[in-house]
Amino acid sequence: MADFTLHTADTAPEASQPLIEKSKKAFGRLPGLHAVMAEAPGLLESYQVAHTAFANSSFDADETTVVWQTINVEHACHYCVPAHTGIALSMGVDASLNDALRDETPLPTAHLEALRTFTLQVVRQRGEVSDEQVQTFLDAGYTKRQVLEVVLGVAQKVMSNFTNHLAQTPIDEPFRKFAWEKKSA
Repeated sequence: MADFTLHTADTAPEASQPLIEKSKKAFGRLPGLHAVMAEAPGLLESYQVAHTAFANSSFDADETTVVWQTINVEHACHYCVPAHTGIALSMGVDASLNDALRDETPLPTAHLEALRTFTLQVVRQRGEVSDEQVQTFLDAGYTKRQVLEVVLGVAQKVMSNFTNHLAQTPIDEPFRKFAWEKKSA
């Protein structure tokens, strides 16, 4: 496996240096994912933009967590599942929702379960969901805007999940207590 650098402001390519500062300002530290992504300034910048856009989507904190964690769990991302567990708790998301997402057990409401189901359909079917699947999602109380915001969440998580798989990014210290492994099928 290739050995990827966890960059700092001192080691990152020049074009990544302001992006690193932006990450440090936003998170109070440089997340390991961002330190790896700094190798490719366009990737780090795109990820930051996608993260901000999805965080500001029409989804509430619970729904945002459902989209993020559904994708993280589906992709078996050793880094993002723990990170988003901590992030969700800081957003006020109930631990039981986090646990259900991590354990792939039923969610507390049919509304949230419909979001998880639709997100999985988008991921597994690579966006080629049927009209019936879209309509089921809409009938669950979601909107056409949110259909497309799921795509935005998938795009963001593909960047992070795939980077973490390639780089084997170490879990950041604040999230190590939430370490996770995908249960076997």
